[in-house]
Amino acid sequence: MPPQRSTVKVRIHPLGDTALLAELGTRLDTAVNTRSIALASALKKRRDVRQAVAGAASVTVQFDPDQVTHVALAAAIRRLASKRPPMEEPGRLHRIPVVYDGPDLQAVASALGLSQQKVVEIHSRPIYRAFLIGFVPGWAYLGPLPDELVLPRRPDPRRQVPAGSVAIAGHQTGIYPLNSPGGWHLIGRTSVRLFLPDSDPPSLFRAGDRVKFFPIAE
Repeated sequence: MPPQRSTVKVRIHPLGDTALLAELGTRLDTAVNTRSIALASALKKRRDVRQAVAGAASVTVQFDPDQVTHVALAAAIRRLASKRPPMEEPGRLHRIPVVYDGPDLQAVASALGLSQQKVVEIHSRPIYRAFLIGFVPGWAYLGPLPDELVLPRRPDPRRQVPAGSVAIAGHQTGIYPLNSPGGWHLIGRTSVRLFLPDSDPPSLFRAGDRVKFFPIAE
């Protein structure tokens, strides 16, 4: 039986002379993210591909221009993207303890018309997916965040956010792995270390992993 194919549309954009961006979608969607991860994995096996990095709904591909052209690689990407990805293995499940006492918790609850306890309950209810790793070492974009908690980013980003801060913005949540600037709403904190410089890879989370928050007392 020939391999099943899907009707996924892929938009391919050149990134200079030696890279391409393949967009598989625009929404924060676990199925699209699964396809992005599968496509990146398939491209890494090609001799003419130097690197393939999966995003939430895209893949950035660096290639060897002496072995393949933009046009030929774009055609190969479309062929690979049209194949149904192999049966997905569930990513590792991380249980993250959180003290929900963030400096923005009260403001978030007020803006959403909820009690602080309800915000905690809703945030800790889902099992989130790590869509991609980036921004700073160890940072994972987690989602989708329940619609009840969706807020735009803060209008005034902080110059310094403490490591371990649990935050929300848009349809995503995340944990700041290092002290860094940030514009997300801080609703809690965890003592779990996310950036492990002596490990390979140095991030606790990997794309496709699952994350479950649970509230704890101080």
